[in-house]
Amino acid sequence: MHGYSEAKDDYLVRLRRVEGQIRGLQRMVEGDEYCIDILTQVSAATKALQAVSLGLMDEHLKHCVSEAIAAGGDTATEKIKEASDAIARLVRS
Repeated sequence: MHGYSEAKDDYLVRLRRVEGQIRGLQRMVEGDEYCIDILTQVSAATKALQAVSLGLMDEHLKHCVSEAIAAGGDTATEKIKEASDAIARLVRS
């Protein structure tokens, strides 16, 4: 069971909202909307995805990483590296 399982429905709602934002962006481009308006919506969609990723990271740290640390050994080291790598990818994006 993944750490986000209890909030899975919330994440799905958020992701569907982002999906709607992306479709709206496509319509804006198709409709030759003003570029600054499109960029504003791109920024909003980006922030929404960042919020999802931060929530998932928080759940991962609380559930998967903390359990691995409690168990100790190589699994703990692997989970910490995995989380660290994921944080680095998020920071770069």
